[in-house]
Amino acid sequence: MYRFLLSRQWVILTLVALALIPVMIELGFWQFHRHERRVAQNALIADNLKAAPVPVEELTSPGHVVPRADYWRPVTATGTFDTAHEVVVRRRTSSDDRVGAHVLTPLVLKDGTVVLVNRGWVPAAANQRDYPEVPPAPRGEVTVTGRLKADETTGASGIKDLKGLPDRQVMLISSGQQAELIGREVLGGYVEQTEPAAAGGSPEQIPEPDHDSIGAHMAYAVQWWLFAAGVPVGWIVLARRERRDREAAARAAEDGAGDAPEAPQGDGAAIQATSPR
Repeated sequence: MYRFLLSRQWVILTLVALALIPVMIELGFWQFHRHERRVAQNALIADNLKAAPVPVEELTSPGHVVPRADYWRPVTATGTFDTAHEVVVRRRTSSDDRVGAHVLTPLVLKDGTVVLVNRGWVPAAANQRDYPEVPPAPRGEVTVTGRLKADETTGASGIKDLKGLPDRQVMLISSGQQAELIGREVLGGYVEQTEPAAAGGSPEQIPEPDHDSIGAHMAYAVQWWLFAAGVPVGWIVLARRERRDREAAARAAEDGAGDAPEAPQGDGAAIQATSPR
């Protein structure tokens, strides 16, 4: 009844189905793990944003790599802005997706060390190689409050660290790079400023990271698992349909053979049947 399953066509189809099932199951778990990571990250962001601000020196130091557990922790830093070594970080978008730059200004702390402060977003200049118009940083001693962030890397951000850029323009926020340019010790990571705004205008503040949406990863995981379950179901449906088609073809062939006309008699037999006795 199902001997056709041993045909070359059905053997290939069966092998393909058997290969697809574990692949789809694995893709489902991949999306499920992405969902779990997103949920965990949302919880981390929400918890860290609610934490009380602490002096930035308590969480980082020169050469320190900020761990993920400290991302977005509120920190304070008291010092004087070093506008002579201010740079802009190219190709950054605003909250409404306009292209511009982030303003990165060193803040010299009381002990002489420096922490980088991302003061916010400004529109790009008409000619992208020109330095954009940047609101001045406040003068004198100031206490900045913001979110602690880790140094940016190409691997983590996907942004290439291009060479040959115009003066005072960079692609990535790197405390190591800025330490070489400034000639001072720079705390690892940087502060994403949230307050206070500079008098007379300031760059557009960077909004809080999204920690409410979880994306569609769980839905994608369920879809892949449904696809995996559908493969054997589809294989069975195709096999049964093939069997029915073959049985119908066999019955049609038998019926056609039973209804075939008798063979005509030769001329000699006809003459013999009509001749007088």
